[in-house]
Amino acid sequence: MAGSLAPLSPPRRLLFGPGPSLVEPRVYEAMTKPIVSHVDPYFFHVVEDIRAVLRRLFGTSNEFTLVMSATGSGGMQTAVANFVEPRSKFAVLSNGYFCERIAEMARRVGANVVRLEKPWGETFSDSEVRTFVHRERPQVVAYVQAETSTGALQMGLAIGAAAHEAGALVIADAVTSLGGMPVQVDAMGIDVAYSCTQKALACVPGLSPITVSARAMEWLRARRSPIPDWYFDLKLLDEYYHGAAHRYHHTTPVSTFYALREALAVIDEETVEKRWARHLLAHRAFVAGIEAMGLTMHVADPHRLWTVNTPRVPEGIDDVKVRRRMMAEYDIEILGGFGPLAGRIFRIGLMGMVATRENVLLLLDALQKSLTAEGFAARGNAREAAEAIFHRAA
Repeated sequence: MAGSLAPLSPPRRLLFGPGPSLVEPRVYEAMTKPIVSHVDPYFFHVVEDIRAVLRRLFGTSNEFTLVMSATGSGGMQTAVANFVEPRSKFAVLSNGYFCERIAEMARRVGANVVRLEKPWGETFSDSEVRTFVHRERPQVVAYVQAETSTGALQMGLAIGAAAHEAGALVIADAVTSLGGMPVQVDAMGIDVAYSCTQKALACVPGLSPITVSARAMEWLRARRSPIPDWYFDLKLLDEYYHGAAHRYHHTTPVSTFYALREALAVIDEETVEKRWARHLLAHRAFVAGIEAMGLTMHVADPHRLWTVNTPRVPEGIDDVKVRRRMMAEYDIEILGGFGPLAGRIFRIGLMGMVATRENVLLLLDALQKSLTAEGFAARGNAREAAEAIFHRAA
């Protein structure tokens, strides 16, 4: 029947999960602008604006910094397809779901995958990293800087140093850190880092920023085996984005590039440093509220992400019922754990637009009321504890 589809009317949610996050209104407005073709000079001006801000967010001077027409998983696939060869040794620091995902991608291209493993939520010490890398002597070392499944931050200075001593490239997953906390690509010795647009950048899903060091590009240009994935072939994309002729590769999602450009303009106006400080303050206030209630964080300080917080579910409380109550009564979305952390943690994002005093207090109020309704006896008032942190920072 013609005309049977009703107009779109999605619910208005407050997205406090680990992603996607709320989108800046200016981003939606940017997506209404007239599109140009993917070879129009105006499009490449947009690309250059994007690259300039991304370099500051990544903490790099890498010339090869661009955006993949794919989600964050596509950025991960790009890193593996280009820099991991069949029968090469691929070392991964595995302490969460997304570490396992990159290991599986490497396995599928025929690499010899070796793991250094820890329970989900723990991080690796410098000595553990050095011993592992020096023993295995891999061609590539990969780790997840910001593990979305656990809320853990893995520092990478020792990883970069040990890998480079062994002659290896370093791949880092910055999906949940870019835009909300420093990534420090150059300082950490990261050769390839990728991220996404729908988390701390407060943009729509669909693109994956990636940056590649000069060292890694030299390795890639000397690579003799074919890159198995045509769509994610960085040599071809280099000719499209950076070549004088902009040799055609694929039809880019132009409106989504507009969206990212506007999201980065918002960040540029706030300044990168103030944005990081805002996310850190929101994180500290949230943790103060959580601890005031009598809950504990799954990840030890100082290894916690500022962007994804993982308080433990109190004994005897059903996390699903709490989350359903928050959605039904407050239109707030938070998510739970999965894998070995299923039913054990909440995963709560404070990214982009929601990393503010008003939103942190709103979230803590709703969470405390929902927990209480499910039978949890809070020790103190979460809102008051968080307000004290904001007051001291004012």
